[in-house]
Amino acid sequence: MSLQSITMSSSSLLSWAHPLLPFGSRVARTSINGHHQIVHTNKLINFEGNCSDVNLGCQAFFRRGKCDDEVSLLSRRNVISLIFGSLAFDFGSSHVIGAGLPPEEKPKICDDACEKELENVPMMTTESGLQYKDIKVGEGPSPPIGFQVAANYVAMVPTGQIFDSSLEKGLPYIFRVGSGQVIKGLDEGILSMKVGGKRRLYIPGSLAFPKGLNSAPGRPRVAPNSPVTFDVSLEYIPGLEDE
Repeated sequence: MSLQSITMSSSSLLSWAHPLLPFGSRVARTSINGHHQIVHTNKLINFEGNCSDVNLGCQAFFRRGKCDDEVSLLSRRNVISLIFGSLAFDFGSSHVIGAGLPPEEKPKICDDACEKELENVPMMTTESGLQYKDIKVGEGPSPPIGFQVAANYVAMVPTGQIFDSSLEKGLPYIFRVGSGQVIKGLDEGILSMKVGGKRRLYIPGSLAFPKGLNSAPGRPRVAPNSPVTFDVSLEYIPGLEDE
């Protein structure tokens, strides 16, 4: 809001609404002795002057038979505060618009280009009902049962919403594969991977979370025995040299 928008050169008395004043309040703009002033009709304060230039509008505004010699208006300090407050309000409004932008993209193992390529990758299904697609086949060793592995993962519900991710935590997840430390589908899916490989696991409810997972801020709820999707990347196997 510019300075011009809250002052007028004419001596007429006009009412207008201002965003920084209480809802329903009205203020008026006048020109008194050549100086632009602002009037708050609910409460008039700190005005010094006369109404020789206010004309007949003053009578209707104050509903008096005649205009008093002195009428309370906002002081110069309050006018300056109102002007800068208005500018701050307008500046802040632009940030409100920015708040409506989509949230920042979360890190992923499979980006948009990967998603398109994955459409042409054949789906593999195991006897347990686990399905997977290899995003990238690794060149290192596969983990023996009971060995620790370091893996990154992005866990999603079927709609694609992420409910857990090691990428957001900044460190790979280390666990002992094949020993029941993670859900069955993740255990089985990683056992047949090779170091350096990336895979998408389509885990049926019977191999996922039997008790489900509660929702959290920014995290969807996982219903008990519902299917989930994991993108996993096998980073390394601590203590096992590459073959």
